[in-house]
Amino acid sequence: MAKKIPITISLIQPNLIWEDVNANLAHLDTLLGEIVDEVDLIILPEMFNTSFTMNTSLAEKMDGKTTLWLKRVAKNKGCAICGSLMISDNDSIYNRLIWVEKDGSLDFYNKKHLFPLAKEHLFFTPGKKKLIRNFFGWRICLLICYDLRFSEWCQSNNKYDCLVFVASWPTKRIKDWCHLLHLRAVQNTSYVIGVNRVGIDGDGVLFPGQSAIYHPSSRLIFKDTTEKELIKNITLAPFNFNQ
Repeated sequence: MAKKIPITISLIQPNLIWEDVNANLAHLDTLLGEIVDEVDLIILPEMFNTSFTMNTSLAEKMDGKTTLWLKRVAKNKGCAICGSLMISDNDSIYNRLIWVEKDGSLDFYNKKHLFPLAKEHLFFTPGKKKLIRNFFGWRICLLICYDLRFSEWCQSNNKYDCLVFVASWPTKRIKDWCHLLHLRAVQNTSYVIGVNRVGIDGDGVLFPGQSAIYHPSSRLIFKDTTEKELIKNITLAPFNFNQ
């Protein structure tokens, strides 16, 4: 196993524009323009290019506009970037988290647990396997929103060092978000990062942000309380339990 080195991350919790890919990518470009220091990883929320919608007519192919945008950002910033969007692939629609590195290489994870209250399971095909990326010696497991509620699916069994959730988690259930992120850190003795969005969507649902990072000791490292759209330059250090 490669030796872990400290990594610097930036979290984007944007106020998304309902079902408007061009407007969201332009807004994200503005936010990303504020990152002037070196960063290793940028994390975007769930369905960052459309907001959380069941309008699958907005699904893109893997060589579509948003994936090309991710590749451009990764190259220009010299870092990795990830977030989820709707992807049409082999006659199925997925809520797919795409991970892109600065050399243009990519990987992806299809959301396993689809949110029944939004009837997500009627529009999307569930994923079957987890994604764990090796990155600067870190093993990073990447999951999406509702997956957070399923402890067995989140179980590390010493297979990862950092667990990332990209989400569209509403205000009315935000206590669960905060509690479950902490619980996953306790459960897996790993870093846990949760990235949510802010604002209001086209269905009138409110989102409060409250993106957070927990240390493997379960200590809270960072939590947004301001609904700020850009959280820059948080450094994660290799851990031991004497810290």
